[in-house]
Amino acid sequence: MGRIAASQNGSKKEAITSKAAALFIRKGFSSTSMRDIADAIGVEAPSLYNYIRSKNDLLEEVCFQVADRYLQHLKLVESSRAGHLGRIESIIRFHITMMIQEFDSSYLAEHEWIHLPAPLLADFKAQRKNYRQRVAAIVRKGIDRKEIRRIHPDVAVHTMLAAIQGIEGWHRSGRKLDPATLEDNMVQFLINGLKK
Repeated sequence: MGRIAASQNGSKKEAITSKAAALFIRKGFSSTSMRDIADAIGVEAPSLYNYIRSKNDLLEEVCFQVADRYLQHLKLVESSRAGHLGRIESIIRFHITMMIQEFDSSYLAEHEWIHLPAPLLADFKAQRKNYRQRVAAIVRKGIDRKEIRRIHPDVAVHTMLAAIQGIEGWHRSGRKLDPATLEDNMVQFLINGLKK
């Protein structure tokens, strides 16, 4: 068994997190053991404990890092001078970019967060709910200002985010579609559904 090599642009912990994320997607969080993670990295399991306490720590780190990135982007959007439809487009593009460029971490934050232990689970659920409510508020203001067609804001947000999660199928299929084309086509389709 070897030593843990740092990731290309980061630390050894980031390399561990990256390998673990890929395993969690392939095997599922519950079915992945610390030994599985160690084997994927090429080290003995006890070596991992120098960097992490448990696989729950890895899941927590991934989920909250992704949530924080979405929140930071949302804050920029909320303070933007763009119209409400333009703000929604920015949110859609950011979600698509995350799903394309950071698929593993985005997938985990969307599907495996349910395995977070208490009280982290409640914290994460509250963050998700708050985020969606804030995006819905942008839709609502766009409707009030007649920039966006009359649609229930919660339905609009759920539909947009669910459609973006569908990128998972494209990602797994290995289809040769240019990411920029995918993004532009999805944005056009989703934004056209909101336009007056």
